[in-house]
Amino acid sequence: MWGEQYEKLSTYEKGEFRRLGNYLLSHTYMVRFTYDPGEETTLPNADYNMVMRLFDIFRDYFEVTGWKLTKDDTYGVVALISEYKHNRFRLDRFTTLFLYVCRLIYEENRENENSYHVVKTDTASVVEKMKTLGLLKGGKSNQKERLDAQSALAHFNIIQKMTSFPWSGDGNDILILPSILTIISNQSINAMKAELDEMKLTEDNRDETAEKTAAD
Repeated sequence: MWGEQYEKLSTYEKGEFRRLGNYLLSHTYMVRFTYDPGEETTLPNADYNMVMRLFDIFRDYFEVTGWKLTKDDTYGVVALISEYKHNRFRLDRFTTLFLYVCRLIYEENRENENSYHVVKTDTASVVEKMKTLGLLKGGKSNQKERLDAQSALAHFNIIQKMTSFPWSGDGNDILILPSILTIISNQSINAMKAELDEMKLTEDNRDETAEKTAAD
């Protein structure tokens, strides 16, 4: 039982268990390596290493409370997913599309990825690809949409900015983290593309109807 294992931990380890348990509940994903803007290099994530050390206790604890904790040792990703849909965060439309395009960019550049399994891009490249795919209303996006999308995905450790400056709606250098493989699997890409194509078709039809109505 997780309780018996927990009682064997040191005072420090118990404190880390509580802190990191709360972190996972808030951020969902954790990755093995993170980028340090100050050092301009990728470093091991000490929190990830501690979760790995206590993984069995975390897994058994969360299982009792209705959460599933998983790990991918190849890509270095920990994910905490609720078994109850009402506990899941819902992304807005623009953020969902931004995430989708980041996944496409990650897939296109995976062959060039380094040992940290990250892919480098920037805000302008993501938005331009969204425009090319016809995913932007009117072919444009605004600063607030871009800022909110990047901030949300960074909070869940899906992307990370490469500077110490606050997120900007104008543009940022971005690292797409391997956790994106967990949130959108290879099998999900085609299904998501079909769903987005249908969404775009529906919106086009709605716009066409509105134009005809206005003309009448």
